[in-house]
Amino acid sequence: MKRQHTQKLAVGLITAAAALVVLPIILVIVFLLVKGIGAISWEFLTAAPRNGMKDGGIMPAILGTVILSMGTSLVCIPLALGAAIYLAEYSTESRLTRWVRLAIVNLAGIPSIVYGLFGLGAFVLFLDMGTSIIAGSLTLGIMTLPVVISTAEEAIRAVPREFRIVSQSLGATRWQTIRHQVLPHAIPGIITGIILGLSRAAGETAPILFTVAAFYLPNLPQSASDQTMALPYHLYVIATQVPGMPLSVQYGTALVLLLLVLSLTLVATLIRTRMRRNRDW
Repeated sequence: MKRQHTQKLAVGLITAAAALVVLPIILVIVFLLVKGIGAISWEFLTAAPRNGMKDGGIMPAILGTVILSMGTSLVCIPLALGAAIYLAEYSTESRLTRWVRLAIVNLAGIPSIVYGLFGLGAFVLFLDMGTSIIAGSLTLGIMTLPVVISTAEEAIRAVPREFRIVSQSLGATRWQTIRHQVLPHAIPGIITGIILGLSRAAGETAPILFTVAAFYLPNLPQSASDQTMALPYHLYVIATQVPGMPLSVQYGTALVLLLLVLSLTLVATLIRTRMRRNRDW
């Protein structure tokens, strides 16, 4: 009887802790909905800003965020997936491997402003890329690498070893086993890590502040060497640098950015859930 009461108390405490974590998120979403929903309109989502960014819309900033997310994925996904496959399938336990994993964990905890300064020094100045989409994408891609590598490696390691043994016993090479047996079963976790990493990159301000973001651009970017507007930096600008900016525009921009990030997270959750239901183990 005492054990049952202890278990109920533990479940209650865990539930309360979970509620305390979720409640602030819900309050933030509700607050932004109440404050910003009035600014959301078709013009707000599809027009360029005008009149000192007090009127018009935020379409260039939305498009810039999407472009940077796509550039980040092109930089991050091949490198992260290759590193995760090597660490999970080919590397042996050694001092070098332990140091590499420790470096990945530490890189995941570095503040984003440090990545921004690195991108400024390495890509903008040293490689003479200037403040451009390619410099911003490379910076965001490097910042996202540790998260995606860690999640992808864990997803690959979670695939039962029996799959590998049976495949290789039937004559498949190690790479054929990885390609046809391991990766298909690890895809839910890998996709989840990728989208969560891209969600973080889409909401960052500091890295793009030094490498790609523009205060205001009347025209859309024409190539990867151009600057672009982006939602996080645009929100910072209209909240701190533009006198007399209506609060509804600020909250509306924040709401669009939040919904963009939450939609990526929702997509990751749906993909993971659907693929796990179709899994045969």
